[in-house]
Amino acid sequence: MSVRKLKPVTPGQRFRVVNGYDAVTTDKPEKSLLAPIKKSGGRNNRGKMTMRYLGGGHKRKYRVIDFKRAKTGVEATVESIQYDPNRTAFIALVQYTDGEKSYIIAPNGLQVGQTVVSGAGSAPEIGNAMPLRNMPLGTIISCIELRPGQGAVMARSAGAFAQLMAREGKYAVVKLPSGETRLVLADCMATIGAVSNSDHQLLVSGKAGRSRWLGRRPRTRPVVMNPVDHPMGGGEGRASGGHPRSRKGLPAKGYRTRSKTKASNKYIVERRKK
Repeated sequence: MSVRKLKPVTPGQRFRVVNGYDAVTTDKPEKSLLAPIKKSGGRNNRGKMTMRYLGGGHKRKYRVIDFKRAKTGVEATVESIQYDPNRTAFIALVQYTDGEKSYIIAPNGLQVGQTVVSGAGSAPEIGNAMPLRNMPLGTIISCIELRPGQGAVMARSAGAFAQLMAREGKYAVVKLPSGETRLVLADCMATIGAVSNSDHQLLVSGKAGRSRWLGRRPRTRPVVMNPVDHPMGGGEGRASGGHPRSRKGLPAKGYRTRSKTKASNKYIVERRKK
């Protein structure tokens, strides 16, 4: 995997850094695994804008991803590694021995022609999915479930990975990408290996237009608003804005908003660093 710095033939390309897409093997998605995406432009069912700074963007089709990996014991061959416009990670098209095709989140190092399998009896190799209770301690994992059968919800974005630290009874101790150490039921599934496209963090857009292509509209800074619109607005001339806080008045930059009575607090062994 690599990134490319473009030759600055236009102002928008001067600082532009693009993905090399070395890992991607085809640009043709599997038609049977595509679904339509309806754009809302940040409006609700009454046409009222409920999310600001959304709208526009390139038209996309959704790629139906198998987050559950519930087809246990059946080997699947990796047919291609593909780009997915709906996520930062690359996806892999796999075909099972019974002919069924599906998309999975591609781990780092997964190659075309490789076989992957899910289930308790699987070998701890890149791309295989299995319950946390069957993995060796210290394994680098991704696409982790929080409840058995729910499907992967944690460590799914480009370059993300967690580590299996220990097992305590029916729970496994997992160190998450945020630095938080948490108990997860040992029956939950996870995929071996880190998520692909770790170079995503090195990309530079180069121009504002690329944000528009992604469906993001221009964002108004709070300090230039009026006092009626934001706690940091108002003042004579160029006022700095006071203490950073949200539109609702909640302090930003370090203020912890997690509820002290949240039910899942008992599963957190160590909080993420400030």
